[in-house]
Amino acid sequence: MSYSIEVENIKCAGCASTIKNKLSLLDGVDSVAVAIEEGVVSLEGDASRRQQVSAELLRLGYPEKGTAEGIRAAAAKAKSFVSCAIGRMDNKDN
Repeated sequence: MSYSIEVENIKCAGCASTIKNKLSLLDGVDSVAVAIEEGVVSLEGDASRRQQVSAELLRLGYPEKGTAEGIRAAAAKAKSFVSCAIGRMDNKDN
């Protein structure tokens, strides 16, 4: 089954690379696509795992739109910068 999650803080291909790599490791996720400009993560897999996917996105710094406010939003943004940098480095090897 396919489903999508609107997220915050996606800025570049490095962000997308991190999201794809990390979410692909989760049970119940068959494939991941990221629309950078739209801020949308589209997944194929077990939709009952959506909450787990959303929690992993938050952990990476890409919270589902409208779920992180105040200090949580600031922390997520800081994490996304790190995830972005890691994604750029990983993507550089491809």
